[in-house]
Amino acid sequence: MRAVAVFLLCCCPLAATAQTRSSTTLTLQDAIARAREQGPAAQAARSGRDAARWRDEAFNARLLPQLVLQGDAANLDRGINPIDLPDGSTQFISQAHNRTSLGLGFSQEIPLTGGRVSVGTQISRIDEFGTRSSRLYQTSPILVRLEQQLFRPRQIVWDKRVQHLDARVAEQEYLEAREDVARATADAFFNLYAEEVALRNASNNVAVNDTLYTLNKGRFEVGKIGENDLLKSELALLRARAAVEDARVARARAEASLRRLIALPASEELTIVTPDSIPIVDVDPDLAEKEALRNSSIVQQNELADVQSRYDISTAKANSRFNATVAASVGFNQTASAFGDSYDSPLGRQQLSVGINLPMAQWGAGRAGVEAAKAANQSVATKNRIRHDALAEDARFSALQLQQAQRSVVLAAKADTVAGKQFEVARNRYIIGKIANDALYLAQGEKDAAVLAYVQALRTYWMSYYYLRRVTLYDFAAKRELIEER
Repeated sequence: MRAVAVFLLCCCPLAATAQTRSSTTLTLQDAIARAREQGPAAQAARSGRDAARWRDEAFNARLLPQLVLQGDAANLDRGINPIDLPDGSTQFISQAHNRTSLGLGFSQEIPLTGGRVSVGTQISRIDEFGTRSSRLYQTSPILVRLEQQLFRPRQIVWDKRVQHLDARVAEQEYLEAREDVARATADAFFNLYAEEVALRNASNNVAVNDTLYTLNKGRFEVGKIGENDLLKSELALLRARAAVEDARVARARAEASLRRLIALPASEELTIVTPDSIPIVDVDPDLAEKEALRNSSIVQQNELADVQSRYDISTAKANSRFNATVAASVGFNQTASAFGDSYDSPLGRQQLSVGINLPMAQWGAGRAGVEAAKAANQSVATKNRIRHDALAEDARFSALQLQQAQRSVVLAAKADTVAGKQFEVARNRYIIGKIANDALYLAQGEKDAAVLAYVQALRTYWMSYYYLRRVTLYDFAAKRELIEER
């Protein structure tokens, strides 16, 4: 394999500036860890995950008994209002009064029935002003109330299922986002490596072609080569110099891209240490498919979409048939002009209301709504099956791709070594006049291509490695499921 390569990635700052800049040396794993910790993409993923966690916590908290204090601090009415009299007539009478109320109580959802029960206490006061001044209190020391819908889906149960799946999707998507960050960082890291290799290779080519051009000028002067061969040598030198300038710009741009991903300030010089080997991972396509179908957020999204579509069917059916709403309350109340007296000898208080709803003539709207919900559910089922099959296929071929990438790195490293030796042989033979310059430049081109092919093979391997982790949420090196690293 190739030796470890270390490259200084900066654009030749002034000496005085270089002395004041700190230096950061990163391996591939260091860059990925930094991107996951403080990169902008990772921060956005964490914010999305945290928002989902807080929503889940808020939902679960609302399932617990809720203590509520509510009322009207002031409700002043001063004017002439129409008042119904006991004899059935209505007169406009001048009024001036203020109504205040206060209630304190617990309310609790009932998952078993989908209803709500509340227990509390209430007090209200009426103050009259003007020619008739009075104050009156009404109290309810205890009041129990039950609200229940009949023959309808228990919405709290469905909401709980949806919230649980939504939270699970958010957690899995966060793990997938971490692998996306790793993959993007690996791509930027090896893009920088490739541009640095290209710059170094271009610089070497300038030195080689400059030497050959000087040699060929001497040969031309003594008549050993023709003018055409000399011009070819000069053209190769000019092209090599142009390639160096292009490589400098490309390297600077690649460095800026990596800096952005890992949130590295411009005040720090960056040095990367490229891996001299790759981990040989035993990847079983069957295991990859199994883990993907168990861990991927796509599976949870499919289940979430199915639950929501089945809830829509239940709601559509309930809207087209008989249903009722029951509200009942029981407790005590009393009234008096003095606050303390309003709690003496409280009287019983009961209230019951039953509302019914039976669609009689919908002209087919109810049946159409149910059929539409069923069709939507069938569409969801079909899309879920497509995503399921595509996920299984993606996981299997990603495993095969990683296996191929491992073999390609070994072959590319060997090809790079062979091409380098071939160019050295060709250059030496050209110097002693054993081959033409066309053969030399062909060997040089093959050497340059082999170098970049090796870099590309490394890039492909690590991209495949992290993509497989992203698809399966499984660490094949450690042989365990991926979890959030605290």
